Amino acid sequence: MTKYLFKNTLIEAIIVKRNSQFTLDVDIDGIVEKVHCPTTGRIGDIDLKNVACLISPSDNPNRKTKYTLEAVSVDNLDVEEKSWIGINQIASNKYIEFFISEGLFKDVVGDFESISREVKLGKSKLDLLVDNTYLEVKTPLQTLQVEYGSDIKRKKVTPFSSTDRFVKHMNELAGSLKDNERAILLNTFQYDNPGFKIINKSTNYEEVSSTVKDCVEKGVEIWQVNMKIDAEGVELIKVWDISEIFLDGSAWD
Repeated sequence: MTKYLFKNTLIEAIIVKRNSQFTLDVDIDGIVEKVHCPTTGRIGDIDLKNVACLISPSDNPNRKTKYTLEAVSVDNLDVEEKSWIGINQIASNKYIEFFISEGLFKDVVGDFESISREVKLGKSKLDLLVDNTYLEVKTPLQTLQVEYGSDIKRKKVTPFSSTDRFVKHMNELAGSLKDNERAILLNTFQYDNPGFKIINKSTNYEEVSSTVKDCVEKGVEIWQVNMKIDAEGVELIKVWDISEIFLDGSAWD
């Protein structure tokens, strides 16, 4: 199977605590290191203390942190073959670009001649332009649709409210259809998500659901992407069209 390979093998460690939006302390074989956290938002409702993680080493001697958090596991620490949840949302773009270039997204974009990153559209920059199809990559982490190990502690979370950027991108995608054949939102999971559901509704639920339905009716497609991440790299598991669940409302049930 085609696999995106990391430059350096990821290191398994244990999270000691999350210091801020940007850093965590992790225990690497008894040594505590400060690690960069690439997602500033929450990671589900996990209490990250004593949670297993995968971190990538940095080759940049000028960086303040030597490592970046790439994945966490909601398996108990004593599980030898853990399942991992990738949390580096920015990295999803390069994984998607790799799989497209390797011909694994033919169901989505077919054959193509060109692929570009960070393409300006209206007042936004969207992630990818494949020929004349815009792709916006989203990696939801507010809710984790996985079974938690018995030792994993949860914390109470408040409803998600930062939806302005998402609404803007959806409207930009819909507007692009005047000049382009297709516009696609890729709901991307760096784990095997069983099927996208809005479990914890945002404080702006009515606006978001109305915008999404309106944009899908205008022709924006929504696809789900499931990946598998481990210490060596990332594999593509499955890609499928989920537009219909946003039209019939089942995504919000």
